[in-house]
Amino acid sequence: MGKRIGAGKRGRSPGRTAVLLGAGALVTGMLAGCGSGGGVKINVYYAPEDSFQKVVDNCNKAANGKYEIVYNKLQRGADDQRLQMARRLAAGDTAMDVLGLDVTWVSEFAEAGWVEEWKDQNKAAATEGVLQGPLETATHNGKLYAATKNTNVQLLWYDDRITPTPPKTWDEMIAKSKELKAQGKPYSIVFTGAQYEGLVVFYNTLVESMGGHILSDDGKSVVLDDGAVKALALLKQIASSGITDPSLTNSKEDDVRQTFQRGDAAFELNWPFVYASYAKEKPQDVSHFKWAVYPEAQAGTPAKTTIGGYDLAVSSLSPHKPEAFEAALCLRNAENQKYSAINDGVPPTIESVYHNDTPLDPSKPAGDDNPNMAIKYPMRDSIIEAIKDSAVRPLTPAYQNMSTVMSKVLSPPGEIDPKTTADKLREQLNDALQSKGVIP
Repeated sequence: MGKRIGAGKRGRSPGRTAVLLGAGALVTGMLAGCGSGGGVKINVYYAPEDSFQKVVDNCNKAANGKYEIVYNKLQRGADDQRLQMARRLAAGDTAMDVLGLDVTWVSEFAEAGWVEEWKDQNKAAATEGVLQGPLETATHNGKLYAATKNTNVQLLWYDDRITPTPPKTWDEMIAKSKELKAQGKPYSIVFTGAQYEGLVVFYNTLVESMGGHILSDDGKSVVLDDGAVKALALLKQIASSGITDPSLTNSKEDDVRQTFQRGDAAFELNWPFVYASYAKEKPQDVSHFKWAVYPEAQAGTPAKTTIGGYDLAVSSLSPHKPEAFEAALCLRNAENQKYSAINDGVPPTIESVYHNDTPLDPSKPAGDDNPNMAIKYPMRDSIIEAIKDSAVRPLTPAYQNMSTVMSKVLSPPGEIDPKTTADKLREQLNDALQSKGVIP
């Protein structure tokens, strides 16, 4: 989900990472791929997700002994997940078969030659019915290198007791926030303003909504055009107009959620996970917790909201590639995407899943104890609308370097000077793009 998005720290070349791994860890990993029973073990390395083991069990049952999927739970932090997989792959570890990649890592792993291209029947199965935005995250240089597992997109959340009608534009929202402040009511606009990937996501949404570009379409050169400069000006306006929470520069996804949930804000820009948390922790008020698509940066032009999520790739070092492709397809098929969406709050990438209102137990009526998509995703139409007009972060193998640079230059957002900040971004992003090879 949105909370898992993170920017990795880079500073070592692939050649040096092999030394860091350690022979003992590598041997242990390779032995794990064999299995004590001698059968084919498909090792899946994926982020912590509460119900993912059940999905694995479903796929093992469907495999009927052809192979056994083993869920290797990665660390909770996205930086740590990426670093572990990059180090092991750089060291030639053959025990990793299916890799759970944050949507910002696919280009990097593909460029390094660490993941296989999806072709023919596997490609057809992986792309069938998938929304265009999420599908784009799984590509590199026009080729498919992963299958989409789940996506994510931010919405505007509000309390209809404070704001009966949601603002359609940023100008409207800023004006409403100032009006509420003058009335002594909750007024803040809360979003991820800390120096990390969440701030980059916020800025990228503003850039794309302004019709701007950070990089060229091929991801090989820095553009940072007029739309990107206008986005800097809007970000500064939002952060310096006295309408944000005092904790803005320390706010990450869950901080934003808690601030709004406490009643200390009027508008929240965040991922859909906030709805389940609100329903659980404030059930008496959840009927007033409303949502809308992201506000427009340019009146009359729908916002292009940056998407998140995870994709599944097959390691180029896997000795069981046919089984790995089959396993990956099962883990993210329509039925399992629905199960993960309902149980773990990770929005599907397959459009038809959103409209599947069969409850988890089809033999019983739908209800809170037997939920379906309508119950868990009342905001599904807004999610689909946002995804269909969404933006992806720059698709480049150097994204992690770029993210680190952008989060640093953009922070604190209230001190941005659009022209000076743009010049600094151009210079430092150009340096980031010149990185040679993959630096985990």
